[in-house]
Amino acid sequence: MDVAGRLNSALRKVPAWTIYIVCAAWVAWLFYLALTGGLGVEPINALEREYGELGLKLLVLGLLVTPLRKWTGVNLLKFRRAIGVSAFFIILAHFTVWAVLDVQTWERVWTEIVKRPYVTVGMLGLVLMVPLALTSNNLSVRKLGAATWRKLHKLTYPVAILGAVHYLWLVKGFQIEPIIYLVIILGLVASRYVSSGWRRQTA
Repeated sequence: MDVAGRLNSALRKVPAWTIYIVCAAWVAWLFYLALTGGLGVEPINALEREYGELGLKLLVLGLLVTPLRKWTGVNLLKFRRAIGVSAFFIILAHFTVWAVLDVQTWERVWTEIVKRPYVTVGMLGLVLMVPLALTSNNLSVRKLGAATWRKLHKLTYPVAILGAVHYLWLVKGFQIEPIIYLVIILGLVASRYVSSGWRRQTA
């Protein structure tokens, strides 16, 4: 058995709910660090950043599931739903820390969303994630039908792009990390459409 086969065999023994446990534990740990001074002298800003980056990483991981299976044979498909739902709740936590602990009043929250493009973009990405999270269950697949459900969940692509743009606009000065995220996400999204176009041409 090759490396991918051995890895897939091991992954089959890991339940998908493990993703929820690990993500929830990591969110709680970061919050504890913020409370106890472990995130530096600006714990609220640091916690916002940590939650935001973690949510973005999970979005990237979700986009990687299909290419990984295609290019390497590693199958993470059983974890994709848990990855996506966890990404939503972590990004919601990112928003909540910003709105409740940083900005603190809903009037100012609305003002920030309207006035600042990076906040507008981030908020749009969060709103688009809501139908994805609400329909990430077997009942929704049956009610909507598999084809409609798959079309709806293509919202993952603009969500990930908006998240990367939000991060890029948020940082001050030239920083390479948000650019890397944006390039990777654009590449993964483009690869989906290139592959789809190639399959239609060869069908």
